[in-house]
Amino acid sequence: MKKRKFLLVIMAIGIFAIATAVYSFAASNTVPNTYLGEGAGTISGYEVSNITYVLNSSNPSNLDEVQFTLDHAASTVKIKLVAAGSDFYDCSLNTGTWECPTTSPQATVVSADELRVIASE
Repeated sequence: MKKRKFLLVIMAIGIFAIATAVYSFAASNTVPNTYLGEGAGTISGYEVSNITYVLNSSNPSNLDEVQFTLDHAASTVKIKLVAAGSDFYDCSLNTGTWECPTTSPQATVVSADELRVIASE
């Protein structure tokens, strides 16, 4: 009987210790202020102009670069040349003209069937 009471006392102390530790952990959580909202805005497209396709000088069947201008500022621009393909090429701005190297993977004139420009501010 004494053994049983002793075990119950030990278990009660253990449960109390665990409960205290859990409470202490939960009480120490800090959640920073955050923002959550919803809004709407107009999305307008870009006008692409002055399109130039730069062929490879050694093998003109290869397309090495596409250049063009946009009517508004953009921070990210990518192009795609094959409608059924999944390759997008990164573009960079050089003195008002967007330049998109198409050599990795190498684009070819025969496979190019669209010029898809994706741009965002």
